[in-house]
Amino acid sequence: MISNQGTIARRPRIATETFGEVVLGDAVRDALGSVLRPFPNPVLDIDRSLARLHAIFAQLPVEQLQTILDFGRHVDTPGVLLVRNLPVDPELPETPVDGEPSTSKRTFVAEAVLLGLSQLLGEPVGITTEKSGRLVHDVVPVPAGATTQTNQSSTVFLNFHNDIVYDETGRYDVSNPDFLVLHCLRQDGDKSAVTYYADARDITRRLPPHVVGTLRSLLFRLNAPGSYVRDVANGTEVLSSPVAVISGPVDSPEIAVSANGVRGLTPEAEQALRDLQGACREVGHQVKLTPGTALLINNRKGLHARSQFFARHDGRDRWLQRTYLRRSLWTIRYRGSSVDRRVH
Repeated sequence: MISNQGTIARRPRIATETFGEVVLGDAVRDALGSVLRPFPNPVLDIDRSLARLHAIFAQLPVEQLQTILDFGRHVDTPGVLLVRNLPVDPELPETPVDGEPSTSKRTFVAEAVLLGLSQLLGEPVGITTEKSGRLVHDVVPVPAGATTQTNQSSTVFLNFHNDIVYDETGRYDVSNPDFLVLHCLRQDGDKSAVTYYADARDITRRLPPHVVGTLRSLLFRLNAPGSYVRDVANGTEVLSSPVAVISGPVDSPEIAVSANGVRGLTPEAEQALRDLQGACREVGHQVKLTPGTALLINNRKGLHARSQFFARHDGRDRWLQRTYLRRSLWTIRYRGSSVDRRVH
């Protein structure tokens, strides 16, 4: 269920240009499910699987197919697209409690749906410092990460951010994903977890011009992703080169904010960051992801966030799967791995 007025929003809001939705018909869902139920684990032969999934998802009704394709193609399309009534696995094993892939999953409908939608937008890519370079990420609450600003958290509000990538060049906003897809396998037990999306076009319209001007200045340093800080830097901040938070044309801005913290280099910059998070809370769309729904997110047009929720760590917790996507792997070829052509 989608609403533009959320529990963290301060005022009602009606705006459709930055949030889109596709709802598959029952017959389409069932036909897709019948093809995907015997599908093997797609990550075992990813390029062959993507080719097969391309042929399968190309049979979606043309209007819905074009909506998804246009979402990935055009500057002026919504920054987020919800796809509902997708097929699901007949049975699910317990939610992994450690963030690692389940070894008990017997069908791979969820993975095929995730990658089928993903390849309509771009190329799935693995990042060596995120989920060990895997192409399909299991996003679940992990006890050790419950209070962190990472996808393992549950007891804290995960701040508005985009998914960035540590890069030795000092720019964490260059080799980051162009898109990400979140696909729900299991909702949290209390059905309370909410995902938010705030589009940079809405944010800049909401903020005073002088604040936008500050955000467009090279006055900010992004902290590296929480996974990198935790696994590589032993908990120490690893800050980027000075960057602007907002860049690009006024009618199509790009935004870059790290969940793990942004450091303003002046008092005005620190205040602008506070104003930015406040604007996100005011203009953000919200959605409760349920099994059979996927959220397609443009990682450059806006920021996403997640509410806190209660995790029991008992095998029945919230379970999402996620992909990182680049429109092309060519521009990040300098990060290429010798082990896997899709891991950077």
